[in-house]
Amino acid sequence: MIRDTSAQDRLVEVRPNTRRKLVYIGGGVAALALCAFMAPKVMTMFSTDASVSGSRLSYAVVERGPFVRDIAAEGKVVAAVSPTLYAASPGAVVLKVHAGDVVKKGQVLASITSPELTNKLAQETSAANAMEVDYLRAQIDARKKRLELQKAVDNAIIDQKSAERDQERYEKAFSKGAVPSMDVDKSKSTVEKAVITTKHAQTDLGLDNDSAEFDVKSKRLAHDRQVLLVQDLERQVADLDVKSPVDGQVGQLFIAERATVAKDAQLLSIIDLSALEVEMKVPESFARDLGIGMPGEITGNGKVWQGKVSAISPEVVNGEVSARLRFDGATPQQLRQNQRLSVRILLDKRDNVLTVSRGSFVDESAGRYAYVVHDGVADKREIRVGANSIDKVEILSGLNAGDKIVISGSDGFNGAAHVAISR
Repeated sequence: MIRDTSAQDRLVEVRPNTRRKLVYIGGGVAALALCAFMAPKVMTMFSTDASVSGSRLSYAVVERGPFVRDIAAEGKVVAAVSPTLYAASPGAVVLKVHAGDVVKKGQVLASITSPELTNKLAQETSAANAMEVDYLRAQIDARKKRLELQKAVDNAIIDQKSAERDQERYEKAFSKGAVPSMDVDKSKSTVEKAVITTKHAQTDLGLDNDSAEFDVKSKRLAHDRQVLLVQDLERQVADLDVKSPVDGQVGQLFIAERATVAKDAQLLSIIDLSALEVEMKVPESFARDLGIGMPGEITGNGKVWQGKVSAISPEVVNGEVSARLRFDGATPQQLRQNQRLSVRILLDKRDNVLTVSRGSFVDESAGRYAYVVHDGVADKREIRVGANSIDKVEILSGLNAGDKIVISGSDGFNGAAHVAISR
């Protein structure tokens, strides 16, 4: 028979574990504290309309300070004066310069050979000389005819005076009975005839004088018209020598040497490097705020130059508007045509303005509301925004300095009034 081990067993005294009890008590206290701490948040979570992960949101803090509206873009150096020269007449062109040559104002850059134009000038000049002769001959003829008519007037006046003296003698002789009355009547008729002849002669002199003046004037006008034609042809012949309108540099040659061109064909371009401007493209949304004379900064070659807006294009191309800045002061000498520079135009500058970083919330809410974040909850609040810059938005009402708002990602809130933001 096998014996059991009951004889080997002994009673062990169990002592209470104070350490484990303290651990249990501490855990319970921590759990109660955690529940007390999380209770408001849990209540808040149940009071919100939606819950969104904070990883897809961007935030910004409302600040009070200076507000600067500006436009920054890349521009290129262009010549303020860059004329393109054209052929004034058809013909063969002889170039006298090469691309890149420095030229002076009035210097002949190319010559056009046009035998037709020079021959026409010679013909019209000859016609002008012939008309001048006709004009001078008309003047002489007018003077000769005027003298002949004046002679007729003078003779008529003499005949009238002679007839009047004869009438006086006949009247005296008739009073003494020396001559019959018939002779007196005849003398009166002679006087009347002489008076009429004198009046007609004077009238003929006046009419012929007007006629001669009209004829001379007609000849003079024809001659003047021909002279103007000759002067225009002389101008065209002079324009066969293509001259530089400014001091500058030859830019591009559009034709080959001794090429035959038509009228108004492009020949070459001149670049005036003493008057450079910077051309930039401005988004259409900012173009309405641009104005002539606005200050700007031009940066390049490690330097900064001040400038002013000198021109704004009235045309929108591909959503952009071209604008030009002129250097405020002397033009830098180290710049070159089409060189790239950074441009910044100052549109507006104000102090002590509420601003916040620009984000998509302006477009999503049309600037009517924003979500203010506090204790993990985004509350919808009505706001009113003002001007926009590239990186900031002016806040007119609805927010205070120090408010933290959601600037992007609020499209997922679906317009809810309270949104819980989870981590």
